[in-house]
Amino acid sequence: MSKKLAAKASLIQLPPLAATPVAPAQPAAKPDGAGASAVDAPAHEPRVRTAPGSMAAFMASQSAAIQEAEALRLQLAAFEGAAPMRSIAASRIRASRWANRHADAFQDSAFAELKADIAAAGGNVQPVCVRVLPPDGEGALYELVFGHRRHRACLDLELPVNAVIVELDDRALFEAMERENRSRKNLSAWEQGMMYRRALDGGLYPSQRKLAEALNVDLALVSKSLALARLPESVIGAFGSPLDVQFRWAQPLGEALQRDPEGLVSRARALAANRPALAARQVLERLLGAADKALNGSTPEPEIRIGPPGQGAVLAHDKAGRATLTFDAGALTAARRKALLDWLHDHLR
Repeated sequence: MSKKLAAKASLIQLPPLAATPVAPAQPAAKPDGAGASAVDAPAHEPRVRTAPGSMAAFMASQSAAIQEAEALRLQLAAFEGAAPMRSIAASRIRASRWANRHADAFQDSAFAELKADIAAAGGNVQPVCVRVLPPDGEGALYELVFGHRRHRACLDLELPVNAVIVELDDRALFEAMERENRSRKNLSAWEQGMMYRRALDGGLYPSQRKLAEALNVDLALVSKSLALARLPESVIGAFGSPLDVQFRWAQPLGEALQRDPEGLVSRARALAANRPALAARQVLERLLGAADKALNGSTPEPEIRIGPPGQGAVLAHDKAGRATLTFDAGALTAARRKALLDWLHDHLR
């Protein structure tokens, strides 16, 4: 075995060893009375390596090099296909035309908390995603794919934005934005509807069904969202914020718009002008009017007492939406009856 190993080792051509400089011999000190001189042997002699030892050293060095190369290869593989991240001035990034966040989304407590976190970290730890734009007059060079809230926070804080740069067409940008929103802070019903509306009006998809299939969302949800987004601006403006509007209100508001568009818009404008401190549900009830059905279309609204018991009346609605005004005994005098009839003739003519 050792003979075969020695034979293989003899075939390996090793680089010549650098000659070890040998210090010139120094004459030894002569003892007093000595006539002969002596020369010391070199201090260090090169060690002679055997063939098996040279082969073992060579194999050890090769093994270490191979391991290092493999480690580097694995490190590079981890970055394969990854998009580069850059620090970009927030002013050089503009919102996408498909942007779906309403201005009120940057005023709530969740955004304030996000902004505080970014300020404490000195920047957005989670990068936004952008695509490159041709230079424009405003100096914007990038368009947001997603991360509008993080970008807005950095803009307010005057911090650069950590961003991943990708190449996407409009449809891919829209779908990436929609997926990102679902995985983070969900859009409100109205924001989602406006997002779908822009996609359809902009020609990204030929129909609601194709849009729902591309985004893998329920078609009924798309339909309800679009119904809210296509309501008159005055109706949405009656609410304290568009973010307050709920999906389940799309049907009753849509029906009210079809049945009495002028009345709905008139009530909405009156609410917006007076801007009373009403909850969103109360605004909805006033928009629908007293004679409307309940939201589920089957349960009648509760009775409404007008005046003190025994001296007033009760307004009630049935499942069909019909209203009945019942007066307490003795409450409807002849004078009041005449006044009521005159009012009804004027308003129901």
